[in-house]
Amino acid sequence: MQEFLVVDGYNIIGAWPELKQLKITNLEEARDLLIHKLSEYQSFSGMKVYVVFDAYQVPGLGKTYNQGRLTILYTKEKETADELIESLVTGLIGRRKQVYVATSDMIEQHVIFGAGALRLTANELRRKVQQSHEEIKGMIKPVKNYTRNTVSGNMDEKTKAWFEQMRRGK
Repeated sequence: MQEFLVVDGYNIIGAWPELKQLKITNLEEARDLLIHKLSEYQSFSGMKVYVVFDAYQVPGLGKTYNQGRLTILYTKEKETADELIESLVTGLIGRRKQVYVATSDMIEQHVIFGAGALRLTANELRRKVQQSHEEIKGMIKPVKNYTRNTVSGNMDEKTKAWFEQMRRGK
């Protein structure tokens, strides 16, 4: 079964404490950190992740970017993130597909549930992302007894002496 995760970007930024704090001083950095965390989560979970950002009051046609395999969508002028999420969910729902939407917006949760998707609250998504991060850290084994792999370490003493004489100009 193919799994998809659609994330209401600004809703999550406003709900996760570390991103909410960062947003106060630098919204772009908060967005980038969310994208980084979700990209890592996508790689670990195998889900296809879409992050939707609301550009409701920004003129333009909306944009779609790919960062790695993560898809980032900005709404069109006069389109809300909720509208884009609903449209995206409708297009993704199908046989052998499971769609999850991460948002803490209760109205949006009811709408997407009616469309056939499952919801994740911001806190549930945060726990899943943190858990995957911990599992990844557990898979990476620290290198013990590391030794440098030098050229001189692979030479016999006679060759080392010859190179030393060459270095000294003898």
